[in-house]
Amino acid sequence: MALTDSAVRAAKPHAKTRKMFDAGGLYLELSPAGGKWWRWKYRFGGKEKRLSLGVYPGITLKSARERRDAIRQQLMAGIDPGQARKARNLAVAGADSFEAIAREWHAKFSSRWVVGHSDRILRRFERDLFPWLGQRPVAAIRAPELLSVLRRIESRGAVETAHRAMQNCGQVFRYAIATGRADRDPTGDLRGALPPPKVRHHASIIEPKRIGELLRVIDAYEGFFVTKCALRLAPLVFVRPGELRRAHWREIELDKAEWRIPAERMKMREPHIVPLSRQAIDVLRELEPLTNRVSSIKPDAPSYVFPSARSADRPMSENAVLAALRRMGYTKDEMTGHGFRSMASTLLHEQGWSHQVIERQLAHAERNAVSAAYNYAEHLPERRKMMQAWSDYLDALKGNADVVTMFRRA
Repeated sequence: MALTDSAVRAAKPHAKTRKMFDAGGLYLELSPAGGKWWRWKYRFGGKEKRLSLGVYPGITLKSARERRDAIRQQLMAGIDPGQARKARNLAVAGADSFEAIAREWHAKFSSRWVVGHSDRILRRFERDLFPWLGQRPVAAIRAPELLSVLRRIESRGAVETAHRAMQNCGQVFRYAIATGRADRDPTGDLRGALPPPKVRHHASIIEPKRIGELLRVIDAYEGFFVTKCALRLAPLVFVRPGELRRAHWREIELDKAEWRIPAERMKMREPHIVPLSRQAIDVLRELEPLTNRVSSIKPDAPSYVFPSARSADRPMSENAVLAALRRMGYTKDEMTGHGFRSMASTLLHEQGWSHQVIERQLAHAERNAVSAAYNYAEHLPERRKMMQAWSDYLDALKGNADVVTMFRRA
């Protein structure tokens, strides 16, 4: 039922925010404090969105409907009204506003990041920075003003987020300097102004005897076979959990003993080669008849090495390995899916393998401004040798052998 002027005027606040709906997506939102905001709900690109149309009584019911109808014309023309409003606001603020330059920087470099990372950065700007700095000329922002915004984030206990926000701001300021719209980066003046974030390490088992126990428990796991294979392969390849669960059969060449992960699925947006040991190939050959199949629904879709238990057209859940570890009795403070990387890094360093070889295999891609271009095949012969030695070492631990020093590099 459509709203009336008298109903809007007589509406009283409740203990919680409530909505009074009109028509065509228009509704009045009443806050417990008594405020009345006109909102418009619409869908664009398959997503539900909302747009503010003003505050009552400054904007009457008639005016709110007129605004709704005008904006609906944009929607009918294939334009997202929310994005159009942002563009107008940026035009008013000028091309040199912090928000305009931050969005320009993000659009330019987001293709280098995985989608999730790109989205997190943009949400951080929109939630924690743009409301206070967005309309400010980027060249006019000084360290005290930036610090006051960062301390808003810190005050809610999100110290690590505050540090990441400052890092992103620094990237925007340096981009503004490079494009001639700012003279300096004020984040350099804020070193030490925020408390250090708590260092969080992924829980991992690194004692050889306990690693052997873990591997034997995995071999005895009686859950979903695909999950068991993921658990068996994880310590042999020590890739990131997301890289493991999204693996495609078309990326794996068993005859060449290689897994080539494309750039778009890597954190550093660079392709990565994982040499496969004999043990890793054995796990994959055992799994291949079950999961390397053409989808009947999407024949051209990739065939996941570790598909979901519910649908072969989706990868295994991001919590599948973690949940299996919990069912086997390992707590969050003992072992995680990411912990297989820490395990390998710690022990391979102790065994004397080259730091550069280990880091390249971990795909940490340590680079600086003067380093050579990224070479995803760098140290590959040594990495093949290391990966086979590592798998042999794990086999020995699983067999309950005393191999603490047995596989040390000469």
